[in-house]
Amino acid sequence: MFRFKQFTVHQERCAMKVGMDGVLLGAWAKGGQRILDIGTGTGLIALMMAQRYAEAEVVGIDIDEASVVQAKENVAASPYKERIHILQEAVQWHQGIYDAIVSNPPYFCDALKAPDLRRNMARHTDTLNYANLMQKAHELLTDKGEFSVVVPFDYRQQMEDEATIVGFFPYRVIGVRTVLGKPARRYLLSFVKHPVEKDFQVITVGDEQYRQLTQDFYL
Repeated sequence: MFRFKQFTVHQERCAMKVGMDGVLLGAWAKGGQRILDIGTGTGLIALMMAQRYAEAEVVGIDIDEASVVQAKENVAASPYKERIHILQEAVQWHQGIYDAIVSNPPYFCDALKAPDLRRNMARHTDTLNYANLMQKAHELLTDKGEFSVVVPFDYRQQMEDEATIVGFFPYRVIGVRTVLGKPARRYLLSFVKHPVEKDFQVITVGDEQYRQLTQDFYL
């Protein structure tokens, strides 16, 4: 169980637990009137987006049945239960139009897999590769919408390449490093449908920018 300021996330049924990646993405991603969370897992990012955007309708989708059940329970116990809808569905089949899309996606392409099949599904791209993710996000996003993801540093280029292929343009980029002076280990990336000047920043876990980003959530 993970307690935040305005809601609690239970995670015992989920293959992927609450982590810094999801918290940073949920605190940083742009929202809108309709928001889609792809691979919602515990429902963490959907809950964070609902907290940040008080008028938004949020849809969270996941293919893992146990995670969907857990996310529904977390949402039902939250102040935002009327505005968040959790569905068991692959994004490849999802239909709709959204002002903002967020995803903490499976990202390992060729890495050694663990014995846990559900954890593999959540972490590896077998069920949702970058090309499929970008293509579907581009299809579901409004013309002025923004698609936001978080990826490890060594997968950033591949994610950006697939985005370019479908017609996305990089917009906001934040490198996240764990130690001052060291290279970024994670990247928060956002994409839009029209050319725009890129906004690039680097933050360090625990610094003032990091604290400001997460202050509405961490106890």
